[in-house]
Amino acid sequence: MPTSSDAVVKLVASIDAIDAAQWDACANPTDATFNPFVAHAFLKALEDSHAVGSGTGWLPRHLVIEDDHGNVSAAAPAYFKSHSQGEYVFDHGWADAYEQAGGRYYPKLQIAVPFTPVPGPRLLVKPGPRAYADEQLLAAAAIEVARQGGLSSVHLTFLAPDTAERLRALGFLTRTGQQFHWQNRGYRTFDDFLTTLASRKRKAIRKERETAVAEGIEIRCLTGHEITEAYWDAMFTFYMDTGSRKWGRPYLNRAFFSELGRSMPDRCLLVIAERNGHAIAGALNLIGGDCLYGRYWGAIEHHPSLHFEICYYQAIDFAIRHGLARVEAGAQGEHKLARGYLPVETYSAHWIAEPSLRRAVERFLRQEREMIAQYGADLTEHGPYRKDET
Repeated sequence: MPTSSDAVVKLVASIDAIDAAQWDACANPTDATFNPFVAHAFLKALEDSHAVGSGTGWLPRHLVIEDDHGNVSAAAPAYFKSHSQGEYVFDHGWADAYEQAGGRYYPKLQIAVPFTPVPGPRLLVKPGPRAYADEQLLAAAAIEVARQGGLSSVHLTFLAPDTAERLRALGFLTRTGQQFHWQNRGYRTFDDFLTTLASRKRKAIRKERETAVAEGIEIRCLTGHEITEAYWDAMFTFYMDTGSRKWGRPYLNRAFFSELGRSMPDRCLLVIAERNGHAIAGALNLIGGDCLYGRYWGAIEHHPSLHFEICYYQAIDFAIRHGLARVEAGAQGEHKLARGYLPVETYSAHWIAEPSLRRAVERFLRQEREMIAQYGADLTEHGPYRKDET
């Protein structure tokens, strides 16, 4: 793999082998922009619970840059993938086309947070004069890993747009996607937010919030050690119910939730709906430095508008009360538009070894980018905000 005069790039088979403080100095150098998903503790929870690892199709092979004294200046959460599940940037069509033409698409190298369609840093570099050089070195090392290992491709998913642009110079193709995020415009209360909406949308949200709790349902927001193992049991039940219906096979196991609660308690926000003292629905969020990230939702009883209250309105209310800049509510969901979440583009970067496959993918991505940009513009035009607020 490529090296610099005073640093070496290593391929590490377990996050446990990397000092947590050194990893986090690269992943989250400031509290203000803390992203919980690239934190050492989150990735370790995935590995310790065996949600990733041997037999899962996500084999950890993290990239790390160290100097002669073992000091880490950059890192990337990386995995050898034997399928395309749990990524949320879909390349199944690329794989099928390549294999029908006689190629072998898997394994591939995925630089990502498993099962987590949340934008954030992927090439984690410690701030300083060598940050740009380390980022380029990590990207070049990823390509070299693919070449030496006979891998078809390298994929960095849900990364920052400026990083995606810089990777183009190294031969990566840029792909865009779309999510719906809520932006805090300095609101003091939920009602402040409602005043920016068109009258019809404002009335609809108030009606939904009333309906959600009309049958004796109590909403509780729990953080830290308020989230007991009994609540994690309930959340896992909700997660399994949603996952079994939506994905066919949920990716996470019960142990992951306990590991997360143990290692990152103050970053967890669990919104629970209770009726007659029993938890009937819930949503798990993670708290970042400037953002609330909605992750998993589920219910064992189904009540009108309860999903909207637990997943969207409670998240907005929490963000306003805690001065967070935005709420990211996960992948997909045009229904979020009517609830104040506007379309934003997401970015990924892809390096493909086979020239003919690369050319075909490049043509596809060019058309896809144009379509997504136009679609996002159309959705924003018909958003819920008053015209003077758009």
